[in-house]
Amino acid sequence: MAQNSSRETFGSRLGFILAAAGAAVGLGNIWGFPTQAASNGGGAFLLVYLILIFIVAFPMLVVEMAIGRSGQANPVDSMRSLTSHSLGKKAGALVGWVGLSVPSAVLAFYSIVGGWIICFLLATFTDLLGIEAASLWLKGFSVERNLFGTLIFYFLTILIVRGGVKQGIEKWSTRLMPALFVLFGILFIYIMMQQGAMEGLKHYLIPDFEKVLDRKLILAAMGQGFFSLTIGGCSMLIYGSYLSKKENLPKMAMNVTLVDTSVAFIAGLVVMPAMFVAMNKGVEIYAQDGSLLSSDTLVFTVLPMMFDSLGMFGQLFAMVFFLLLTIAALTSSISMLECPVALVSERLNTSRGSTSWVLGGIIAFFSIIIVYNFASLFGLVAMAATQYLQPTAALLFCLFGGWVWSRNGKFKELQQGYPEFSQSLFAKIWPSYVRFVCPVLVVTVIWASFA
Repeated sequence: MAQNSSRETFGSRLGFILAAAGAAVGLGNIWGFPTQAASNGGGAFLLVYLILIFIVAFPMLVVEMAIGRSGQANPVDSMRSLTSHSLGKKAGALVGWVGLSVPSAVLAFYSIVGGWIICFLLATFTDLLGIEAASLWLKGFSVERNLFGTLIFYFLTILIVRGGVKQGIEKWSTRLMPALFVLFGILFIYIMMQQGAMEGLKHYLIPDFEKVLDRKLILAAMGQGFFSLTIGGCSMLIYGSYLSKKENLPKMAMNVTLVDTSVAFIAGLVVMPAMFVAMNKGVEIYAQDGSLLSSDTLVFTVLPMMFDSLGMFGQLFAMVFFLLLTIAALTSSISMLECPVALVSERLNTSRGSTSWVLGGIIAFFSIIIVYNFASLFGLVAMAATQYLQPTAALLFCLFGGWVWSRNGKFKELQQGYPEFSQSLFAKIWPSYVRFVCPVLVVTVIWASFA
């Protein structure tokens, strides 16, 4: 496929890093990571996670971003462009379609969770204003409330995506991501002033080395690292396609990895001490056997209870916390919607604005069906998207990038913006690593999710 010279690119290096890190920074970092750390021995999990994110996720992130930048197109056409063989092109297109199904399926259930967060955020305002009936409705679990939150979440997501790469995604990522760090900093200082917080901080930062080699912990850390960087989620491929050829790709991928990992790390710094503050106030968090109670709803039950117990200040900080979660959810959802929007607007030459509304509306329709059949569909869609579709897409990207895309093609792409690439240690290890090691690691993640 010919390169699209009129295609939009990110206006700045920082814009790309914050947008791509924003795509990776979602509820998985702020909700999933601290929950996993709390369930798997705190400091030991953190240590293993930090090692594995660079061994498992980073090399694959480089592959996805390189495929996107090489093709300078949507996931289907980028995968097709990796080979000149007609059968290879058909297989590539199929891999692209599988990849494209991931963000669409994830968005269908993710936006419902995003809607819950928006409702909790609005409830902090009604709490402050003393409108009790509205607060109860917003915190309750009714079909109407879930529908209300989901539709607001879609509306915000579509508004950002329709603005395009520079005016939509980059503009908002460079505002929302710094806001995320500032809000985290404020929350951390506040929580550390509460009783019991220090104990939580020690549990999080001091590893129990006996647990470090625990098989369950290693697999949990590998899976978390893999999902944290949305490997196989298409977002990195599509953002890579908007990256200038002048940029050093491995360095950019490393920056995205570092920003994403630091958000997960900081989330642990806030949530883990907050859990111990809540325990200090009599909230039950761990069961008798040491397992985490209500791990799925930790963010929606334990932390609001802690905020409630802290009076007026607690209400203000609940507002900060749910604003932070809303930002994290939105920076991910815009990258999910961007994948199908890029495909349709490039293939059919439609305007970005109308494409965003139409496709957002179609995926929202599926979310509404899930809302009305929550008990039977929500868990099923979430499991299908994250345990089957995403790892399968990651494995296919990996096999295609490692085996179908020629070594020469990969080197040529990475040398743009990094002329000394072929002399680097990374160049000596990475191509073989992607071919042999990464597929084994992805299969391990898939196997662990069934075990």
